[in-house]
Amino acid sequence: MEVILKQDLKGLGYKNDIVKVKNGYGRNFLIPQRIAVLATDSNKKMQAEEIKQSSFKEEKLRNEATAMAAKFADVTVKVGAKAGESGKIFGSVTNIQLAEALKKAGYDVERKNIEMNEEAIKSLGTYSAKVRLFKEISATVNFEVIAE
Repeated sequence: MEVILKQDLKGLGYKNDIVKVKNGYGRNFLIPQRIAVLATDSNKKMQAEEIKQSSFKEEKLRNEATAMAAKFADVTVKVGAKAGESGKIFGSVTNIQLAEALKKAGYDVERKNIEMNEEAIKSLGTYSAKVRLFKEISATVNFEVIAE
């Protein structure tokens, strides 16, 4: 079954993509949740018109994302965490704390777009994370975990 996605869905595709899914997944989850619509001829025509109208806006967002990715190459963000004397953190550093640190540094990035390279960061040091800025544009952000 072919459906047209109405929003980005991790692992499946981006908004306005036509994807092929299993019948049950499409009929029982995607369509009732209004995540997708059936890819009929009329829906495909409406989607083509919508893509044409939004292409200018998308190009602007792509340029902004590319500029922000270039800025991230030179930046090292400091994330504060409570730590013991041996350098071990009480708890761990998550993408929420990294998003807050980026926001303080002047970069507005949503936490769901940050993927930590390490499974769990539990000690002081320098690490990196992948930030998805736009569909296929992502950047690597270096951050340093320091003791508060």
